[in-house]
Amino acid sequence: MNIQDTELDGVKLITLKSFEDFRGSYIELYDSKKYKSFDLNFVQDDLSHSFKYVLRGLHGDFETYKLVTVLKGNAYCLIADNRKNSPTYKKWQSFNLSCKNLNQLLLPPGVGNSMLAMSDEVLYYYKQTTHFVDGQQFTIKWNDPDWNFWWPISNPILSLRDFRGNYE
Repeated sequence: MNIQDTELDGVKLITLKSFEDFRGSYIELYDSKKYKSFDLNFVQDDLSHSFKYVLRGLHGDFETYKLVTVLKGNAYCLIADNRKNSPTYKKWQSFNLSCKNLNQLLLPPGVGNSMLAMSDEVLYYYKQTTHFVDGQQFTIKWNDPDWNFWWPISNPILSLRDFRGNYE
């Protein structure tokens, strides 16, 4: 496992190792001993299944760390720092996460998380340090001109929440 800092304060890019042979491959997604340096207690795992050009997010809250992984397919993942006291506030960065490149993102509280499915199907898996509470998340509108995000497509498939956005 290789851990790198990213351009956003506190965000880590983790590259996993796999074992491959004639049968296929084996990947260890999480081992509490290997992640103990982060001193995090994950309490909930979530999985979203999306079809090509579905954009989910940008969502986040100010309490939860998330460890995100793509289990199937290829996703353009865009994250945005929504922490007003952060040195990287209002900055964003994108990553390609796929079942082939073995990358994970560790996102601190206050960093909005999104994923755009770039393959026919994407399984997007994330571990969280808090339980989900409806109404406690912020949503940054995917095309908010104040953020100047870049997306590889101009007309994604969106939920009503993501289409409208909010900053609660």
